[in-house]
Amino acid sequence: MVNVEPKQSLKNANLCRHLIAAAQQTPQALAVAVQKNKHGQLRYHEINFEQLNQRSDEIAHALTVYGLNKGMKAVLMVTPSIDFFALTFALFKAGIVPILVDPGMGINNLKQCFAESKPDAFIGIPKAHIARILFGWGKGSVTRLLTVGGSSLLAKLIGGISLSRLLKKGTNKQQQAFDMVKLADDDISAILFTSGSTGTPKGVVYSHKMFEAQITALKQDYAIQPGERDLATFPLFSLFGPALGMASIVPDMDASKPIEANPAYIFAAIEKYQCSNLFANPALIEVLGQAASAKGKPQLTLTSLQRVISAGAPATLPSIKRFIKLLNPDVQVLTSYGATESLPLTKIASDDLLQTTDITDNGGGICVGEAIDGVEVSIIEITEQPIANWQNALALPVNTIGEIVVKGAMVSRDYYHRESATKQAKIQDKSQVRHRMGDLGYIDERGRLWMCGRKAHRVDTDSKRFFSIPCERIFNVHEDVKRTALVAVTLNNKTLPLLCVELTDEAKENKDFDLSALFSQLKVIALNNKQTAAIAHFLIHDKFPVDIRHNAKIFREKLAVWAQAELEG
Repeated sequence: MVNVEPKQSLKNANLCRHLIAAAQQTPQALAVAVQKNKHGQLRYHEINFEQLNQRSDEIAHALTVYGLNKGMKAVLMVTPSIDFFALTFALFKAGIVPILVDPGMGINNLKQCFAESKPDAFIGIPKAHIARILFGWGKGSVTRLLTVGGSSLLAKLIGGISLSRLLKKGTNKQQQAFDMVKLADDDISAILFTSGSTGTPKGVVYSHKMFEAQITALKQDYAIQPGERDLATFPLFSLFGPALGMASIVPDMDASKPIEANPAYIFAAIEKYQCSNLFANPALIEVLGQAASAKGKPQLTLTSLQRVISAGAPATLPSIKRFIKLLNPDVQVLTSYGATESLPLTKIASDDLLQTTDITDNGGGICVGEAIDGVEVSIIEITEQPIANWQNALALPVNTIGEIVVKGAMVSRDYYHRESATKQAKIQDKSQVRHRMGDLGYIDERGRLWMCGRKAHRVDTDSKRFFSIPCERIFNVHEDVKRTALVAVTLNNKTLPLLCVELTDEAKENKDFDLSALFSQLKVIALNNKQTAAIAHFLIHDKFPVDIRHNAKIFREKLAVWAQAELEG
C-alpha cells in the first residue's frame, strides 16, 4: 500500500489548460495527425497545437451561440478526426459535458445509455444521426442537433445544422480566445459509459479531478514527456496526447474493432512519425505480433518506440512474447490494470510479467503489478452486499483471494443516475471513495496485485470455490488449447464446474485430431492440481463469444447457457 494523501487542489481550473499551455509553448509543434486510406494510398491530415487550440476556441464560441452552455450534456459520436479532437476540447472549454459511448455495445444498450443520460445535444457523423432517428436515441431530451461531415443540406434533412454551417454563422467572438469555464475538483466533466461486456453499461461520472489525476499518472508513472508522438488506437487515450504536449497519431482503423485493424497501416504511421509511444489493447498486440512474425516476411523492428502501454484486459503471455520481438531490447510493454471507473491503477513491465510464467501457469492468476503513485489497492471478503463505510479491518492479509478495492484521485465517485449501482460499487472512506472493481485477486508479499477473474465468474459448489483465471491458466498450457472458460452447470440439482475449451487453429484443421485423447489429457492435468482436481466435465466450443474491442473478455455467461443446453441435449 502507498501514501494516498490528496495532492494540491486544482479548483477553478480546466483540463484544457494543458492544451493552451502547449499552444503557447510549442505553437507549431504537431498536435494531431489522422491517417486515412484513400484509393489505396495513405494520406495524413495534420494540425499543430496553435491551430487545435484556435479551432477548439472557435467551436466553443459557436456552441454557445447555438444555445449550449455549462452543465448541458452532449452525445459525441464522431469518428477519430481533427474535428473529433477540436470538438472534444471545445466541449470541455465550454463546460458542456460530453457523453462518450462505445458504438460496439449494441443498439439496445446505446438506447438505454441515452435514455439514462438525457443528453441536450447530439453531435455525430451522418451515420450516427441516421441511427439516432431509426432507433430513437435521445428522443425526448435532445434539442440541439449538430452534424459533423456531409453537406449542410443533409444536416438540415437530419433535423439540425452542420458544424461547418454553424461556424460560418458565428460571431466576431470566434476570432478571440474562448474564456474557458473554470471547474471545481468534483465538477462533472464527462460521462463515459462502460462497454457492458461484463454487465449492463453504466455511465461513469468523470470529474475534473479524475482527468487531472490521469494526466499526472501518465506524466509521472509512465514518464511521458512533451514533444513525444503517440500512436493512439483508443479515442479516449488519444485525447490525453495534446493534454500532455504529445502528438496523437491516429491510424486508419475502427477503434471499436482492433482485431480487424490493418497492421501495415499501423506500422506505416509509426514509421512516418517516428512514434515514441504506442497504446495497444490485447487484440491489437496480438494482430501486430502475428503480422510481424508471419512466415516469409523479414523481421520488423519498431525502432522509434520507447514504450508500449497495454490496457483494457490482460494480454496473453504468448502474444506479449511474440510482440516484444518488434521492439528494441530495452523497450517494455507496460500492462496496466484499471477500468472505466478508475484507471490507471497498477502497471507491470513485460520483463517482470514474463518472469511470472511459472506461477501463472500453475494457477496463481495473472500479475498486474504494483499500484502506481497515489493509488491504494486492498482486498476484501467476497460478498454481494453493499458496504457503506470503509474500515481498515475489511482488508484481507496477503496471498488471500478476495474482491479488489481501490482508492485514489482517479477513482470515480458515482454512476450517473444509478443510485443502486453506486451503492453496490462504492465505499465511503471519509472524504474519499473506494471503488469495488468487481474483480477478484490477491496481493502477494511483494505488494504486487494478481488478478483471478471477475467476481461474477467464480463457480461456487457445495464443497469448493473455483476462480476463473487461475483454473483456466492451468489448462491453457496444453499445446492444442487456444483458451478455456470455466462456467457453472447444474447436474442432478447440484452446481458443478465445467470447462469450455477452444482449440488452436492447427488442432481445428487437423482431420486426424483425437478429441478423446485430449479429454483424457485434460483430466490428468485437472487431477494434478488441487485447484482443478474436481473439474471433470469438458466441452469443445468452436469459437468463444468475446467482446469486440479487446477480443479477450470472454462472455462466460453465454457459454454457461450453451454448456447447460449441451448437457441436457
